[in-house]
Amino acid sequence: MLKPLKIEGMSIFVLVWLGQIVSLLGSSLSNFALNVWVYQQTGSITQLSFLILFTTLPIVIISPLAGVLVDRWNRRWVMILSDSGAALSTLTMALLLVSGQIHIWHIYLIYIATAVSSSFSAFQWPAYKAATTLLVPKKHLGRASGMTQLAQALGQLLSPVLAGILLEVIQLSGIIVLDFSSFLFSLTTLLLVRFPHHKVTESQETNKTSLLTEALYSFHYLTARSGLLALLFFLASSNFLLGILQVLAYPLILSLASPAQLGIIMFIGGVGMVTGSLLMSTWGSGRQSYINILFCFMLLNGFSMMVAGLYPSVFLFAVAAFLFFLGLPFINSSAQVIFQKKVAPEIQGRVFSLNSAICGSCLPLAYLVAGPLADRIFEPLMIVNGPLAGTIGQLIGTGPSRGIGLMFIVLGILTMLMTIVAYQYAPLRLVEDELPDAYH
Repeated sequence: MLKPLKIEGMSIFVLVWLGQIVSLLGSSLSNFALNVWVYQQTGSITQLSFLILFTTLPIVIISPLAGVLVDRWNRRWVMILSDSGAALSTLTMALLLVSGQIHIWHIYLIYIATAVSSSFSAFQWPAYKAATTLLVPKKHLGRASGMTQLAQALGQLLSPVLAGILLEVIQLSGIIVLDFSSFLFSLTTLLLVRFPHHKVTESQETNKTSLLTEALYSFHYLTARSGLLALLFFLASSNFLLGILQVLAYPLILSLASPAQLGIIMFIGGVGMVTGSLLMSTWGSGRQSYINILFCFMLLNGFSMMVAGLYPSVFLFAVAAFLFFLGLPFINSSAQVIFQKKVAPEIQGRVFSLNSAICGSCLPLAYLVAGPLADRIFEPLMIVNGPLAGTIGQLIGTGPSRGIGLMFIVLGILTMLMTIVAYQYAPLRLVEDELPDAYH
């Protein structure tokens, strides 16, 4: 085993962050390439939906119990074991892909391997977020959160471009091997460091057999802090609207742009996300009001959705994509910092896992309702001579995908209204002032 280096605090976080950013880039490449490959192999949107479902559901199902174990165990070792499990799942996929002719059972085994890898992620991310609280001084939590968002932004920016090129050069099996190598790099960084020990509560020591009780405790903890509970449900509601947006974005863009232009728009969105992450990582320290930052950029996101649906223009959609993704790092980082400051470190694993489960559970529901809403309600409303052609159609146009454009406008209005209503709720608006910090 590698001998740990004698480094501490923020230096440990930077080294771990470097490993995680490489790992996340590898995973983003393989996920994008795997989605393309499954669709090419099957020609079925249903099969692609199964792949997305197998990626999402394990996190929703496992997260509440995973959080209990994250709080009980050494968080560094949770991350090491999670990376190891995900690496083995990735290696299994690589072996399937290089074994020769692809059969349908290969694809189902890949679904299973994807679900297993996703299950390990249910442990990885709560442990990573909770460990950040142990490693980073409170005044630099915003900066650390911005750095975490930067890793995700680079995946958003680079994975579509690189995966498209690498699929032609080294094929999917080669990309999976790269992903496996990225896990090994991340494991190396974790083996080189030591994390500070976190306190284990008395209830955890005396009631170690009751996983369900401890999992429910995180919900009771938030219920007693109405501002944090309101923030969780506000994020979950916005996640539901975002899930609908994710399903509709590609059909709307491809109705007015070529696949090459779609790639350019995705790249511009990635540039916006990287820009926002860099701004947050360099500026996110001190005594900013993170809840106000969150509200402001949520309003920007709602405005961006409206802009994207107003008129069938590639340029307009590219501007909207840049603004939308620019705001995401500020929203996600601000929410994360608030929870890190206000939740006691010894139960952060459970709380972060509960957040993942509740917010993640909104996505499958959004995926289910987006298609029927578009195909059966909004698109018929906006066809030429349709019910709304003489009114709203005069403003945003009629024809194919104009119903989806109307849905974007509605989603944007709902996002802004939801933000305005949430701001009126005093425990949420004043969550940073009224709720004492649990992290010093």
